[in-house]
Amino acid sequence: MNRLDNMASFEHLYQAHKKCRLGKQGEEAVIQFEMNLAFELTMLHNELLDYSYRLGDYHEFVIHDPKLRIIQALGYRDRVVQHSLCDNVLQPTLEPKLIYDNSACRVGKGTHFSLDRLESFFHKYYKLHGSDGFILKFDIRKYFDSIDHQVLFAQMKKIFFDDREIQGLLKMIIESYSQKEGRGLPMGNQSSQWFGIYYLNELDHFIKEKLQMKYYTRYMDDGIILHHNKEHLKYVLQQMESYINEKLNLEFNEKTQIVPMAQGVDYLGFHFYLTDSGKVVRRLRTSSKKRFKKRLRAYERAYKKDKISMQAITRSLASYKGHLSHGDTHALWREQMQQFVLTKKQY
Repeated sequence: MNRLDNMASFEHLYQAHKKCRLGKQGEEAVIQFEMNLAFELTMLHNELLDYSYRLGDYHEFVIHDPKLRIIQALGYRDRVVQHSLCDNVLQPTLEPKLIYDNSACRVGKGTHFSLDRLESFFHKYYKLHGSDGFILKFDIRKYFDSIDHQVLFAQMKKIFFDDREIQGLLKMIIESYSQKEGRGLPMGNQSSQWFGIYYLNELDHFIKEKLQMKYYTRYMDDGIILHHNKEHLKYVLQQMESYINEKLNLEFNEKTQIVPMAQGVDYLGFHFYLTDSGKVVRRLRTSSKKRFKKRLRAYERAYKKDKISMQAITRSLASYKGHLSHGDTHALWREQMQQFVLTKKQY
């Protein structure tokens, strides 16, 4: 069975539908799809196999994550196709080609894996070089909006060189949306996550194999390198800039910098620094603290006006506590919980 037959099978389309509907069973689009489930799956199956499948229109909505983001999303039937494509084609084909420390949106990895990995690098670095050294932090300017369609499709074509049917489907998806001419991926597509993960894969291998940077980790477009020599890091950054400009048609933003180890670095919502004794301190970033405190005050106001339930607040706080537990935040949590008071409005 070839890749297209595999992803278009009734079994895999049905499994994709079950994943898509999680938490969304009450939505009208999901209800309509399920009312005619056999017909909808048959239509998708046939359209994919006779190459008549076409993407529907995107619709936009805004989220705060924590900054404002505009999300472009497809209709439900297209999201089913996206799930099957990612689960049965992109993930099994792209995953083996990624370096270990490319940690975003991968099974068994993610934010907390990347945080722990960076801390382990600090410990290993200290054993060899002590607390003196430097950190290169890089960030891509408007990453998803800047991904070049031609470059991305060339990458996919190189991987799926023996599969013209999958090439055609991927080309249609890549070219279905542009932030500006020939650039940009829709944030709401599941395939965009895999494209985003893979787009910098060649840079990863360049850093690890050509530049031989041992202590390197990346979460999507946010990367960290540790090294004992500042001048060498300047050379590494220069080589990386040339690489992404020429090969990937990207550029670094103003957050990209080289800082002393003692100053520490912001990474995925936490601030890391290495002490003279070799301890790695991981504290919540100042901006993250402010958002956390602001969220608690918002909960207090909403609960007082009966706009949120105690159960919803409890679930959210449990999630926050789980995330904060990955840093040195015990004092912050205790302080905020002592000040957190829920009262009902008196009528």
